[in-house]
Amino acid sequence: MAAATSDSTKSQAQLIYEQQRRRQRRFSTGVNVSYLVLLGILFLAFSGLQVNILGVHLKTIQLDWAFIVERTPFIFGGVGLTIILAILSISLACVLALLGALGRLSKFPPAYALATFYISLIRGTPLLLQIIFIFLGLPQLGITPGGMTAGVLALGINYGAYMTEIMRAGIQSVGVGQREAALAIGMVPSQIMRRIVLPQALKLVVPPIGNEFIAMLKDTALISVTGFVWEILWRAQKVGRANFRSLEALLVAAVFYWVITILFTMVQGRIEAYVARGDRTL
Repeated sequence: MAAATSDSTKSQAQLIYEQQRRRQRRFSTGVNVSYLVLLGILFLAFSGLQVNILGVHLKTIQLDWAFIVERTPFIFGGVGLTIILAILSISLACVLALLGALGRLSKFPPAYALATFYISLIRGTPLLLQIIFIFLGLPQLGITPGGMTAGVLALGINYGAYMTEIMRAGIQSVGVGQREAALAIGMVPSQIMRRIVLPQALKLVVPPIGNEFIAMLKDTALISVTGFVWEILWRAQKVGRANFRSLEALLVAAVFYWVITILFTMVQGRIEAYVARGDRTL
């Protein structure tokens, strides 16, 4: 009797599981079909097709595909520079964010005041203004940064201010009990921060920092205003204006930004999984 009841329970559980699997497959199929339909509509919109429906003339956008094929390699040449610019900028932003977070958590008034002033000033002014200020304003003080340097400084300083709160939240997420236990075994505050707090905070700040990096990849386009960094948008604008084909050039640039974002989003997912591997094992 008990064996029969057990077999019946297993059969019901298996049936529920199979139903869930079928629903998941139907959902995935529907999503994939929807993606294909959206891509088809997008291609149709730029196909140059002309039709008459009930006397109404409809015309889609006609692209110069010869120009696109010819100029895409030149625009692609800015992909590497865009990625390097973003990596250097996010590295600077992480350092500034950590220092800003420590300042915000400090009991030393000047350090706290400096951190809060930095955050308020940078978050209260536009990124484009900061780029132009560093590139055009600093030369009046005898400091003449190049386009690349100005871009890294502007992006790093700007994103560092926004990421400060991410770092602060990650540090504060580590329980007070762990700090007290570390003090009890004789660790000094610097050791506690380096060996106990920061390794655990890293797991929490990696996902939001990854999102900030993805956003920064796109904001590198603002550096084109300096005219000295030949990244993707600068190259697209150059060939587009020279050949009166700005639409095609900007579409190519948009595709490159889109692909880069997708690739680095996948990389971000792998990094998050690697950082969280200890939790899964536990």
